[in-house]
Amino acid sequence: MTPLASGRRLQRLLLLVVFFLVFAYLSYPSLSRSQGWQDAEPVEEYIPTSFDWASRPMKNPIPESSLVQLPKGPPRELPRIQYAFTTDELGKAHNETQWYRRDAVRKAAQKSWKSYRAFAWRHDELAPQSLTGKDSFAGWGATLVDSLDTLWIMGLREEFDEAVRAVGAIDWNKSSSSQCSLFETNIRYLGGLLSAYDLSRREILFKKAVELGDMLFAGFDTPNHLPANSYDFKRAKNGELSASSRQSLAVLGSMSMEFTRLSQLTGDPKYYSIVEQLKKDLEKTQEQTNLPGLWPKYIDLIGGTRPKSDTLFTLGAQADSAYEYLSKTYLLLGGLDPSYELMHVKAMDAAVKHLLFRPMLPSGDDDTYEAGSPPPDILFSGNAVSTQRDKSNLQPRVQHLGCFAGGMFALGGKLFDRPDHVQIGEQLARGCAWAYEAFSTGIMPEVSELVPCDKVEREAEENDDHLAQCPWNEAKWRQKKKKAAAAAAAAATAAAMNTRFASDTNSQTTLPKPFTKLLDPHYLLRPEAIESLFVLYRITGKKDLLDIAWRMFQSITKATETKFAFSAIEDVHIQNPGQPTTKTDSMESFWMAETLKYFYLIFSPEDGAAEGSGGEEGVTLDGWVFNTEAHPFRVPRPMVEVKVREGGEGEEKSK
Repeated sequence: MTPLASGRRLQRLLLLVVFFLVFAYLSYPSLSRSQGWQDAEPVEEYIPTSFDWASRPMKNPIPESSLVQLPKGPPRELPRIQYAFTTDELGKAHNETQWYRRDAVRKAAQKSWKSYRAFAWRHDELAPQSLTGKDSFAGWGATLVDSLDTLWIMGLREEFDEAVRAVGAIDWNKSSSSQCSLFETNIRYLGGLLSAYDLSRREILFKKAVELGDMLFAGFDTPNHLPANSYDFKRAKNGELSASSRQSLAVLGSMSMEFTRLSQLTGDPKYYSIVEQLKKDLEKTQEQTNLPGLWPKYIDLIGGTRPKSDTLFTLGAQADSAYEYLSKTYLLLGGLDPSYELMHVKAMDAAVKHLLFRPMLPSGDDDTYEAGSPPPDILFSGNAVSTQRDKSNLQPRVQHLGCFAGGMFALGGKLFDRPDHVQIGEQLARGCAWAYEAFSTGIMPEVSELVPCDKVEREAEENDDHLAQCPWNEAKWRQKKKKAAAAAAAAATAAAMNTRFASDTNSQTTLPKPFTKLLDPHYLLRPEAIESLFVLYRITGKKDLLDIAWRMFQSITKATETKFAFSAIEDVHIQNPGQPTTKTDSMESFWMAETLKYFYLIFSPEDGAAEGSGGEEGVTLDGWVFNTEAHPFRVPRPMVEVKVREGGEGEEKSK
């Protein structure tokens, strides 16, 4: 063989090798990725969960004849919720300011996501100081799933695409613990998947949502079909779960949105049917409690929904979203179930009577405000203890969790033509905003107490003057603060909560007026205050709410920012304003899912049309309804119907 022939043969061989490599690269996406999936191409692979929950036989089956179908008929034409902004109101200066603010929020989200991606990928949470991953919610990647719709709304498409690929590999049959919370898994994981699907129409998200919905459905495979929040995976597979004799109201009332949306998208009535039964149980018992219209914080589910099993009533922790979901499920169902309206209005009227209060505030004669100015027009939601029918004892205890109530009152007020509730919603939202600015960090504490205007004892026959303004009483405030400090000091132990601020009776600057006690001085990166400001701005159009929100955002980032992300802080009440806050190395998934999303949306265009935030309409209060984890679900419109899915395929279409 001549040297020339040998060289040509080698050339042909090299060409064949190159052709094969290029063919393999294009044909097999896994070969085009670097080791690990970080630099993967945007190819979404659905990997089914290793246990098929849909085919698991129920130990306590629900007869097919008992399944309740979604309400029939086209959605109603509901009242407009969102304020009709005009172009004159949204001038160039306004838009430039809000775009600047929105960009700052987006950068905070990018910083948080980048660090989660680098140090805690596929874990539930990032520890923002130690830079490790934590698994607090079964290890399926709570931050990953909870942040999906935030990434989409903020236009972070590369991050969203990568997250979707990771979601496709989640195996609900493999977890970091032997059990999970039915409630938390529903609102964070299922809510996150459904919302991200509604926004993006990525089919892989729908498939994972159905898998998870079938798993959570097993939480109702109990003798009375009431939910078992303590969801043990092994017991669930064997149909051995049971409801609790002391279950929080939130668990009972906070499944309706997610399960209703799942039935709307799949055409399978089983999800809606189970929450419809829960609604009927709540409806039946609403007038049977000590405070008619409200349900107690805990309910006995063993013998059915027994409402007299507890004496504490609240809109705060363990109860909050059960009330929140009444008006929102009505909206999600297109107004076709009037019982949700009736239940909401009854609950809100009862809350006004028994749970809301006006704080006793200094006037302009005090150093707290500008001379001659009246105290702000604000309200708070507290707790009520009731051992007798129609009688309650107010606990003026303010929870950051309860700050959602402003948005709840305002949304229901617009839906159900209750302008008085819209006004109350604004007073509540401004109350929490005022509490933020009352503390040195510019952030309100997790739980605190203050002096109310009203007497503590209330009876049903009294009028609503307990919400009227009252004069400041310095002696009364000092006396109550001293009493609270003494009680806290007596109860404190080395392992007990930090009460050093409440117990300092020598300094009148220890707590801002009219606060008397800090029961929990932490800030956990919570969203409820900005949530209500967002809803109230979109409903009323009052621009000063934007400035309040911006100050709130600046205070939060200043107090919580770390080198790589943001962290919850130990104490919002710092004696020296220049002193750095003490971080707790915690960044729960709701920081990305809720807090930053609401900040971003309040500074976004009022029609909701941010970077790809939901199609032509965008995320408006009329086209979308948010679950309690800030996941927006698409609201059925009068000219839109749901196409029943066959084998996981289908879409909403215009009539």
